[in-house]
Amino acid sequence: MESEVSSATSLQALLERHVPEDVKEREDLERMRHFARSLARPFSREQLEAHFTGSAVVVDPEGARVVLLHHRKLQRWLQPGGHADVTDAGHMEATALREAREETGCRVSLHPAAPQPLDVDIHTIPARRDEPEHHHLDVRFLVVAENPDALVHDPAESFGVRWLTWDEAMTHADEVPLRRMLAKARRVVASAP
Repeated sequence: MESEVSSATSLQALLERHVPEDVKEREDLERMRHFARSLARPFSREQLEAHFTGSAVVVDPEGARVVLLHHRKLQRWLQPGGHADVTDAGHMEATALREAREETGCRVSLHPAAPQPLDVDIHTIPARRDEPEHHHLDVRFLVVAENPDALVHDPAESFGVRWLTWDEAMTHADEVPLRRMLAKARRVVASAP
């Protein structure tokens, strides 16, 4: 129980220091701060209304390309990401890094010039046979693939995964929050030494 409390406190601190970029992100951030305080187990899928997830914008070492995967369940091009795991100990950056490794096959590390988190977003996950409709409270990080040639996809997770130029990625981005996150990441890598 003590580790759950410290994990929730760490999550609350992470969200408190984030600066949103637009109205939707500001509204989502306020709701996420509320959920971080009110959910009994914020990282557990057993929280039926909402739970925290972590995702990553994965870039190559030069910052010229970004990874998107064609998500199997949602049938959309998205960044790697997923549910928190007990081994992440409530650290959202650990979730994002683990998911990026699992879904790309690359060794990844946090981008040294990026704010942490890079972006936050709440999105609705449609009901499926074993889960009711619920919300993912997604905390997003910018990460660098140390070995971009190792890119592979997990057929259980996606139909495919690809390195794309920034412009190509933006054409695949079918919603405002995804475009916002990609634009933030692009600005960070463009200004990095």
